[in-house]
Amino acid sequence: MRAGGADWLAELLLALSWLLLVGLQASQAANVTVAQESGVAHEAENESEVDEEAENDNDVPENETPAEPEEEVQNKTVVKEVEFGMCTVTCGVGIREVILTNGCPGGESKCIVRVEECRGPVDCGWGKPISESLDSVRLSCVHISPENRFKYLWKLLKSDQQPVILSNDSAVLDIQRELHPMAFECDTLDNNEIVASIKFTVYTTSELQMRRTIRPDTDAVLVFVLTIGVIICIFVIFVLIFIIINWTAVKSFWGAKASATEIHSELSSMKYKDSTSLDQSPTDMRGHEDDALSEWNE
Repeated sequence: MRAGGADWLAELLLALSWLLLVGLQASQAANVTVAQESGVAHEAENESEVDEEAENDNDVPENETPAEPEEEVQNKTVVKEVEFGMCTVTCGVGIREVILTNGCPGGESKCIVRVEECRGPVDCGWGKPISESLDSVRLSCVHISPENRFKYLWKLLKSDQQPVILSNDSAVLDIQRELHPMAFECDTLDNNEIVASIKFTVYTTSELQMRRTIRPDTDAVLVFVLTIGVIICIFVIFVLIFIIINWTAVKSFWGAKASATEIHSELSSMKYKDSTSLDQSPTDMRGHEDDALSEWNE
């Protein structure tokens, strides 16, 4: 009995310890579940608060716009307007100014932004030398600064023949005068593209002297004609000014002259009528008398 009672007591203790262990595990699980539920509820509350704040942030009145920096507003409101100046050449390659007409610093109405390249027709026709003397002449190609940016091709032109390409590849060519006039052409190339072409005529020494002697007479005639034209224009202007200033006197003068002309014409017409009445012949008068007598006798 003692052995059986001891076994039963041991089994009872084991059962109680097992029940305690199960109860502890169940309580821990319940605590964890409650903690998780409370955490989820807290997170849900936080999310609802964030959503409410986001909604409040988004509920901005339609008339109100987000504030922007002043510099960005100024850059958006100021519209820059640009215009281009005249090109320095009418053919070939030149330069022009880029002018800002709105948005200049310091409140200026216009300001130059930059200088850029401009181009015209390639063919520049016949040009004039830079300098010339009785022995030599200096010719120049069409170009802008920097000079070494372009390539230059000099050619000697001959009638009914192919042009002769010269060895000179610079922008300036010095030529000695020959016994016969010569013609030269220079092509200005930019990236192997012709941007300007100009021709020159180099006269002989005798031809140059002849042209210099003929030119003063031509210039004198031109100056004389221009002087006469200017004098006539000045005289007409003074006459118009005099008429405008003395308009009343001029009007009365022309009125008196017109009335005198009318009186003269009336007197002339009266004299003409008198002369026609006196020019009737006596035979006509007698004829009228005979007709009157015959009618009376009847």
